[in-house]
Amino acid sequence: MEEDKTSAVLDSSVSKFLTYEDYLSSKLTALDLHYLEDEEMARQLLELGSIGGGEVLKKKEFERRKAAAEARRHSKAQQKTLASAGKELNDNFLKALAEREEPHRSGKMASIFFIRDRNARGQEISGYIDYSHRLQTEDFEPYFSGKKKFLPKSTDLSFLNWETEHLCSRDSPNYHVIDDNPSGMVFKNKMDRKIVDVNPKGPTGDSSSCTPIKTDLYMQVVIFDHINRRRN
Repeated sequence: MEEDKTSAVLDSSVSKFLTYEDYLSSKLTALDLHYLEDEEMARQLLELGSIGGGEVLKKKEFERRKAAAEARRHSKAQQKTLASAGKELNDNFLKALAEREEPHRSGKMASIFFIRDRNARGQEISGYIDYSHRLQTEDFEPYFSGKKKFLPKSTDLSFLNWETEHLCSRDSPNYHVIDDNPSGMVFKNKMDRKIVDVNPKGPTGDSSSCTPIKTDLYMQVVIFDHINRRRN
């Protein structure tokens, strides 16, 4: 553990330098520059160990440590952003939700979740959910922690309460709802205008796929993954 902390400190110490040449220049003294009068030559002699009394990293080691520091910084930043980071996920649904979190926050994907389950009153409900939209508007920590269920709402792409027969649908920031399609409801992606067909008997559509999830937490879950393609 102590060795890991030391490595992290060493890696961070080189991250403040943009280039290896900047790193070498920081090791040069005023006396070195006075006698040599050529900073580039002084850097070369410093790298060879001909001048200077302290440890000087070779270029390959410098770049390795700089890359390690950047990777560590990126990992910490990602953990702060992702609600699923560090969570113990034992159910297939939560794992699927977590696997898709980063690509949805970065805009690479625009998945639609079909979920059927029971609400707090015991009524059967179902609906299609724009995952990206919910990520942008809700705190997902309670979902990944198991404190709250990820259920469809009347504000999602579609919502049905099977007992009250309350049915509604609405567009989201990522999808248009097309509910007058002869074969059933489909969704049109606003970025690339591709159709995501959620009819189980037909093809899902270009850049899309359908994945049923076996889960102990919900009655039924089907994920329609869509890879965002920008229009030419």
